[in-house]
Amino acid sequence: MATQSDNLAGRTALITGAAHRLGRTIALALAEQGVNVIVHFNTSSTDAEALVDALRHKGVRAWSLRADLTEPGTPEALFSEACALAGPIEILINNASIFTSDTIQSLTEEALWYNVRIHALAPLQLARVFAAYKEASQIINFLDCRIVDYDSKHASYHLSKRMLFSLTRMLAMELAPQIRVNAIAPGLILPPKGKDETYLQELAHTNPLRRHGNPTDIINAVLFLLNASFITGQVIFVDGGRHMRGTMYG
Repeated sequence: MATQSDNLAGRTALITGAAHRLGRTIALALAEQGVNVIVHFNTSSTDAEALVDALRHKGVRAWSLRADLTEPGTPEALFSEACALAGPIEILINNASIFTSDTIQSLTEEALWYNVRIHALAPLQLARVFAAYKEASQIINFLDCRIVDYDSKHASYHLSKRMLFSLTRMLAMELAPQIRVNAIAPGLILPPKGKDETYLQELAHTNPLRRHGNPTDIINAVLFLLNASFITGQVIFVDGGRHMRGTMYG
């Protein structure tokens, strides 16, 4: 784990989808850096409260807030409520995600729009209200390493994450110089729900390093971006080089 950064200590971060998996890992890592954390969740209230307790035991301030990011007006309301609870928010991490299975042939309009609302529209709405606050300094969006290739079994997910990739670049241009906007695209880090490490081991051959990563690799990328004051509009692929095999977009 990196040593504590004076640049981060005392700041406050809003992390969407923070109650479990990578969101939880990131929240705990930021607390180690002295960052106060607002834990957003939708249905995982027990996990969210347990995380808040763990964060407070690390000596930082922490809160949990429930919001369904697919509901109209909810992202903006979430940010306003977060500010009312925590005061100035300097860091926004758009981590909330779903991973639905469908193909171009089977996807429905409802499924596509549900993915878009979570993976692209909510991050956009949060970024716009975030930018209105003078304390805002940086945004990190979570993508997927397969955005440069093609995930035919998760078409709605793939399309919406591609939108978030484009949105990252657009926001980096629009919100500069006040706010830096970057993204992280994980590869084989955690198995999907219902799978175990065997799932990762069986796919390790799909990247040049021929192994899978772990949440610490994501933490290192997050902390690097948060401290890299002259970087914006970039995507860090934490995937063992998997993205270099992508051919769909040239």
